[in-house]
Amino acid sequence: MKINRGNFIEVMKKYMAIPSPGGYTHNAISKVKEDFEELGLETLITKKGALMATLKGKNQEEHIMITAHMDTLGAMVKDITPEGRLKYHRIGGGCWSAIEGENCTVITRKGKHIRGSVIPKIASTHIYGQEIANSQRNESNMTIRLDEKVHSKKDVLELGINVGDFIYMDTRTEITESGFIKSRYLDDKAAVAMVLEIARYFKENGLVPEYTTHFFISNYEEMGHGVAMSSIPKQVKEMVAIDIAPVGEGQQSSEYAVTIAAKDKKTVYDFELREKLIDLAEKNAIDYKIDVFNSYSSDATQAIHQGADLKFACVGPGVEGTHHYERTHISSIENNIKLLISYMTSK
Repeated sequence: MKINRGNFIEVMKKYMAIPSPGGYTHNAISKVKEDFEELGLETLITKKGALMATLKGKNQEEHIMITAHMDTLGAMVKDITPEGRLKYHRIGGGCWSAIEGENCTVITRKGKHIRGSVIPKIASTHIYGQEIANSQRNESNMTIRLDEKVHSKKDVLELGINVGDFIYMDTRTEITESGFIKSRYLDDKAAVAMVLEIARYFKENGLVPEYTTHFFISNYEEMGHGVAMSSIPKQVKEMVAIDIAPVGEGQQSSEYAVTIAAKDKKTVYDFELREKLIDLAEKNAIDYKIDVFNSYSSDATQAIHQGADLKFACVGPGVEGTHHYERTHISSIENNIKLLISYMTSK
């Protein structure tokens, strides 16, 4: 089973370059729709703005669904200060300090892109001294400093910026010679690139999945309501969400393996489907880990909590520094793709 590393990396870079903070995903969803259609899949945009791409299988009476989410963390303009800085609300999770010093883009309602940086109101030790500059980062003192000649709220408004505008952080995507992938928003754009690589693999190798397979690209997972239950075709018997697996103290996940989740903060995952994935990993010599997550949910558990009646699982690449400046290794990506291809070709 040969995975095209170069194709995966180029597709991932493409989607990293398209801003898609939760609530502002339409451009990225339109692009992934085009990419699926070029591979010959049927596509559908849901009323909620998510995408479903369908690959017909040998069995068209029973279906499976594989999900990834396009929405990322980000921010939204909450207020404009008298001196022309922006206060913001976070979109999704992450701590306040996670994006300190990052360059960003403000996207106005009219589609204008304006550059800036995330910086504390009290930043300079030369002015405030070390102790004061070390003050806690929170919604009161974190701001966006615009790279424009602004000195007042009026100046900012004249640029076209207003409350409710979206803010997208630079991803700083880098692939090292040693195979590490570093970027903001690997969660979950790495998974979007994975499903496109899987679809390419089936097309170029003339393969047909055992069951008709729906690739669902959700657009509100970080908000806690990714896959709407009403969007799931009634024939779907199993759902496997692809999401990042946190690597760190107390976790089993690895940057080099596929992680199969046993439980997250919302629920235990379906035991039978989990065991099926483990058996496939072992049968095909795929490096895998099993993990339990503390502060985490996926498209699968969100669908279950809406009342979806199906078996559900979650797999993903081990990622260090989740919801911060994230890192994984290409071998983890490959192990994920291999497991999902094995799953799609099994009964």
